[in-house]
Amino acid sequence: MATSSVTNANSSNAALFSSINGTSTTKTTTADEMQTRFLNLLITQLKNQDPLNPTDANQMTTQLSQISTVSGIEKLNATMDKLLSSYAGTQNMQAAAMIGKTVLTAGSNLELAADGAIGGVNLAGAADKVTITIKDAAGKVVQTQKLTEQPAGTLNFVWDGKSDTGAALAQGKYTFSVEAVRGDSKVEATALQAGIVSAVTLSSDGASLQLADNKTVAYSDILQIMN
Repeated sequence: MATSSVTNANSSNAALFSSINGTSTTKTTTADEMQTRFLNLLITQLKNQDPLNPTDANQMTTQLSQISTVSGIEKLNATMDKLLSSYAGTQNMQAAAMIGKTVLTAGSNLELAADGAIGGVNLAGAADKVTITIKDAAGKVVQTQKLTEQPAGTLNFVWDGKSDTGAALAQGKYTFSVEAVRGDSKVEATALQAGIVSAVTLSSDGASLQLADNKTVAYSDILQIMN
């Protein structure tokens, strides 16, 4: 009878670890439930083991480490879920606080108002010279700005609304392009347009911002907050 009991306990133990390793068709159990079942099986196994053929200590240690690993992974996943939820909540609050602020995002539009226009540039590396070319709606160059040495990263510029000849231009929509060099090498430069945040949309994918020109951008796409 003792031998039969040991065999049944070992079979149950094997079935338990089969379920842990994903080979069982039974429903998923939590780490705490696995631990309880394992300890019950272990006690039964020890009580009914054959004195002449005791349970292998190395095998028991391996089984215990498997239980510990499963428990640790489950707790780590739970902790990560809490951290991600907390991060998402913080990001949403930060996004909501940006309503009314001017931000820079990828784009080449310039909106000339009575007090001028603001644009930006993102440099992949340091540059000796940065050239900003502003064009009107017809594609005609109206002003060229040349900036001296600039570090890598995001910078902004202000256009007073005048042409290269000093003539005041009409308010409205303009565009600009950017070129940057360091020595004889071209530096990757991205044009950034300014926009005022008018609304914030929260979804399962994160926060998105609606700008005054009806452009919608992800919170993560904001490269600089102007005010």
